[in-house]
Amino acid sequence: MKVASVIVDVPAKQTDKTFDYLIPNRWENAILPGMRVVVPFGPRKIQGFVTEVKAESSFAKLKEIIEPMDLVPVLTNELLSLGNWLTEHTLCFRISAFQAMLPAALKAKYEKWVKLAGNHRPEELPAELQSVFQKNPEIVWNEAVERGLVTALQREAAKGTVEVAYRVKDRLNAKRLKHVYPILSKEQLANELESIPARAAKQRDVLNYFIENPESIEQRELLAKTATTSGTVKVLIEKGLLGEIDKEVYRDPFEERVFAQTRPLALTDDQANAIDPILSSIKEDKHNVFLLYGVTGSGKTEIYLQSIQEVVGKGKEAIVLVPEISLTPQMVNRFKGRFGNEVAVLHSGLSAGEKYDEWRRIQRKEVKVAIGARSAVFAPFENLGIIIIDEEHETSYKQEENPRYHARDVAIQRGLLHNCPIVLGSATPSLETFARAQKGVYQLLTLPKRMNNQDLPKVDIIDMREELRDGNRSMFSKLLFEKLQERLEKKEQTVLFLNKRGHSSFVMCRDCGYVLNCPHCDISLTYHRYNQSMKCHYCGHEDRMPSICPECSSDHIRFFGTGTQKVEDELGKILPEARVIRMDVDTTSRKGAHERLLNDFSERKADILLGTQMIAKGLDFPNITLVGVLSADTMLHLPDFRSSEKTFQLLTQVSGRAGRHKLKGEVVIQTYTPEHYSVELSGEQDFDQFYQREMLVRKMHKYPPFYFLSLITVSHEELMKVISVTEKITNYVRSRLSEEAIVLGPVASTIPRINDRYRYQCLIKYKREPDLAPALKTVLDRYQQESAASGLQISVDVNPYILM
Repeated sequence: MKVASVIVDVPAKQTDKTFDYLIPNRWENAILPGMRVVVPFGPRKIQGFVTEVKAESSFAKLKEIIEPMDLVPVLTNELLSLGNWLTEHTLCFRISAFQAMLPAALKAKYEKWVKLAGNHRPEELPAELQSVFQKNPEIVWNEAVERGLVTALQREAAKGTVEVAYRVKDRLNAKRLKHVYPILSKEQLANELESIPARAAKQRDVLNYFIENPESIEQRELLAKTATTSGTVKVLIEKGLLGEIDKEVYRDPFEERVFAQTRPLALTDDQANAIDPILSSIKEDKHNVFLLYGVTGSGKTEIYLQSIQEVVGKGKEAIVLVPEISLTPQMVNRFKGRFGNEVAVLHSGLSAGEKYDEWRRIQRKEVKVAIGARSAVFAPFENLGIIIIDEEHETSYKQEENPRYHARDVAIQRGLLHNCPIVLGSATPSLETFARAQKGVYQLLTLPKRMNNQDLPKVDIIDMREELRDGNRSMFSKLLFEKLQERLEKKEQTVLFLNKRGHSSFVMCRDCGYVLNCPHCDISLTYHRYNQSMKCHYCGHEDRMPSICPECSSDHIRFFGTGTQKVEDELGKILPEARVIRMDVDTTSRKGAHERLLNDFSERKADILLGTQMIAKGLDFPNITLVGVLSADTMLHLPDFRSSEKTFQLLTQVSGRAGRHKLKGEVVIQTYTPEHYSVELSGEQDFDQFYQREMLVRKMHKYPPFYFLSLITVSHEELMKVISVTEKITNYVRSRLSEEAIVLGPVASTIPRINDRYRYQCLIKYKREPDLAPALKTVLDRYQQESAASGLQISVDVNPYILM
């Protein structure tokens, strides 16, 4: 008998290792590394991942695998080793690393049942349970809870008459549809046709169809083509003329759409110079990391497309990462237009079933290119030729829960294993990436000009303090209002960008200054107008909007701040003729809404596109000639060392939406801090100057790219417990590191309480600390046992992107 080493689905220190199981003879050749299996673990049956199959084990007594869950491995050997790398790199459990690589549909769901134990019979049970088990030998746990049977069942379990069973269930099944096919040959069908009476015209139609088209066809399609009913088909099946079979089909999110085929464009000199090193790296199967640094509208996408063409021509595969949902509709059009059905798309706008099917098309080698957000970096390709990360500076490439990986690091690791190039593209690269390119760790490729040699848009920076002094209390400066009117007259389009979501930030009493806070978190509630409610964006708590102040009973309680709904209202008042499309979390939460709104805008069904972060990137519409930024500095005042960088990137990206084609573009940036260098330099789109300024600040304060960071966050319901544990951890870490490392803390987190849990942090800044990873691992292991008992939670984020 062979033995399988299995990582079980229990994320805990004690189980973060392989367990050996015997492979029963009937599955001896069927179980391979990378497959999921159901195994007994204590009293339960759970899912596990096979990491290797071997001839023997050092343990004498082994349990058997219950059953395999897959016919072919869901993780390739490369992804198994990548899982080990992730575990070390992000200090997570191996099971968490493996789960992160799979679509949600493949994460197991456990169902709990209660059934009669051994040879016990229903008659042996008390009366209230007898009737239940006479109908069925087992009952779903949830049903037992609903019917109030739990206490009675517990008494019986103690006697041994009933037992609890766990079942592992895949969340998703492949989609299957009924297909109909002819059992007889053409000639036999023609003979049968003669014996069918003329009044059974529909049966004759169906048989005629199959005489001309002898292949199997989906039943719904057959009924549509022959204008008949399923009853007619059923009769022909009963007569033995037709057969039926359930066939697996893919859920195709794009089946309604036709993509116009596109051809490669002629490259400009700058593009040709930039693509050369990438192409030679592809030809020579060499691993290089390239930073493609090009101003907005300089034609980075065409370089991606032609590099992929080269890779696909060699019979290899490509992964393209784009940030979140924002880029997919236009990106999908471009890639599907060039590569047709060779493209699989994985993004958050798809249903779990669609994602699963797209993932299986990759796994079955039916496609050559995968496009998607962060998790698409794990696409199960076995012959990768290139990985491209567009807008590489985007913070959404960093996962904020376990495993806390950055897609860029994973891509580079996969590039090493496959000997293939990695291309990071951006108009505003992150400081870390740009610093590496300057040092020669990455190879820098630049595109200094726009494709059509169009000038970058003219930028006006408006000081809103001056507007207030001049008596303008509107959220639109005089200049922006004039330019909006001008665009409406010329029938050109405008993008208005607001740096947040919701109707307005907070509710405050003008008499006593009381602010409505969340009762469970130390943060103010946000007003949402569409249902007149106050919501906490951290724990989900919801209240009604009060009409009087709970503190002093004054009715001068008002909302402060600006949200997209409020801007939309104001536009309705000052420009009633303008047609506005609003894009924010509320309007795009329904499936397909995002794409529908953008299509409406591209078809010029609206004059103004108003939105939050999701409209800042990747949009390319010829008719946009004005971009207005209503609140340039909301980010600048966040307690985050990257706030200037994020502000500069966002403003540059938004400005880049204007004047990308023949019409000239203009940008108006409204701000209360016009003198801040990130606002000033984004107006000039001068990344190099910004880089110099920001690097001085980072060097002075010992932040990346000069130092690495690690953040430990401790949370618990008792404040004193949190403080004492964080203090112990900080002292321990300090004792393990060199004098050069800077250990800050313990200190309360920026949001000191979320969901009734207090939060304290310890921040470590370091350059080279070989003892840091083992020290952090020890901290996690030491407190993990305690956490289950006392509710203490500890998280470690290596290279954090959010310090709050």
